[in-house]
Amino acid sequence: MTSRQRVLAALSGAPVDRPPVVNPGSVMTVELMDLADASFPDACRDPELAARLTATGFTELGFDSIQPTSSIIQESSALGCKVQWEGKDNWPTVVMKEPIFHHVDDIRVPADLLEHPDVTCVLESIRILRRRFGDEVAVFGKAQGPWTLGYHTFGVEQFLLMAYDDPDATRVALDRLKEVTVLFGMAQVRAGADALVMSDHATGDLVSGDYYRRFLRDIHIELARRLPIPIILHICGKTTDRMGYIAETGMAAFHFDSKNEPAESMGIVDGRIALMGNVNCPDTLYAQGPDAVRVEVRRALDAGVQLIAPECAIPLQTPIESLRAIPTAVQEWQRTQDARPRPSAEQRHE
Repeated sequence: MTSRQRVLAALSGAPVDRPPVVNPGSVMTVELMDLADASFPDACRDPELAARLTATGFTELGFDSIQPTSSIIQESSALGCKVQWEGKDNWPTVVMKEPIFHHVDDIRVPADLLEHPDVTCVLESIRILRRRFGDEVAVFGKAQGPWTLGYHTFGVEQFLLMAYDDPDATRVALDRLKEVTVLFGMAQVRAGADALVMSDHATGDLVSGDYYRRFLRDIHIELARRLPIPIILHICGKTTDRMGYIAETGMAAFHFDSKNEPAESMGIVDGRIALMGNVNCPDTLYAQGPDAVRVEVRRALDAGVQLIAPECAIPLQTPIESLRAIPTAVQEWQRTQDARPRPSAEQRHE
């Protein structure tokens, strides 16, 4: 199978020659920036640099997918949020201490949102990658969900207080902000994305599983219906208390954190959604190296996790060898599986 075939088959629940290795979060590192001669922050704003850096996830690391969105600022920047651009060794971030909305009536989606430079950079990068690689590798788009956009535009504390004090207003805000997710998501579909990562940071550290059910499950069901390519939901943190609800959304996959045990998580979703993850970033990939990476990859595969990936955006100083160890470990595991004796027809019948 080609990398693209492998990823799309896994996302649809079809058989694969081996589990794919994917990057729903950024796998860009300072080393890769040097190899590609494409560094932050320019590689977050120039489409050709973004595409050149993104391509290294396939050409240098051996992953089966590439996605050119190395940060989560695009939609929020286009809505009017202030962005701190940082330098080569850090991601650009939204300045959430300076909210642009204070009430749901403040929410406005600019008519020219898709023409904002931070948005067009992603769209043009997807087009470049699609032309450059054709059907060889899966190209992921990425859009922020309405909960994340709420944090960015209202500020985290104000948005969480609104959810507690005024649930109806919060639902109105989410309903309006989800249109940004659809707008940007559909633009990436038209640009050539094969699947769309949707980050919606209703993390276990900040909100309960019941909050997910009350505020986001139905919206995520709607988004999965309206966006016509496989959707990969990403939520950080301990999320076993909401995985059952996430499995009801109709999304293709859930990208889950290393705070969740693979076997327990697979039991909760019970085949209703694919799981993608969950190799630890700060401790394993960044600090411990290839041997520890292989252990975590095998644990996820033995549990039945369908797509292997780092749990989130990796630290920018992560060694390339640790990232290359992920596809190597998957290939080693698959060879072991292929070498096992297959039951005879009589044994299968019994």
